Amino acid sequence: MRAVLLFIACLFASPVGAQDRLATPGVADPALEARVMAIAEELRCLVCQNETVAASHAELAVDLRGQIREQLRGGRSQADILAFMSQRYGDFVLYRPPLKAGTALLWLGPFVLLALGGLLLVRHLRRRTAEPANAEGLSPAELQRAQRLLDEAGGHP
Repeated sequence: MRAVLLFIACLFASPVGAQDRLATPGVADPALEARVMAIAEELRCLVCQNETVAASHAELAVDLRGQIREQLRGGRSQADILAFMSQRYGDFVLYRPPLKAGTALLWLGPFVLLALGGLLLVRHLRRRTAEPANAEGLSPAELQRAQRLLDEAGGHP
């Protein structure tokens, strides 16, 4: 029985160990690994989309870190690698995409929405202050009807 349990444990432990080796190859050269992670911080994980390639554990992110490592070993610079990744996967892969026609919405969209919200707020506040001011917010005809009902009921103070 122990042999069967040990065999099952080995089957399940193997893939985990293999994944760890894939996630952190090249640790023998800490300087290279630091450069890989610095470049990977500049790239968006295409699977997670809200994490950098450096922080992600997705298989694609592990593969991209491997590509970065190989390109660094091949003598390419950080700018070359970022340009390669952008050309291959589009500007979306860059955490700070360049400002151009295709990415203008990414850069300007939040400011446009903020300005639009501010204009709508100012417009709403101006309309509120321009309305006739009466305590109850009733039209003159509604005020007369309310007064008449109060007089009929004898409840007028």
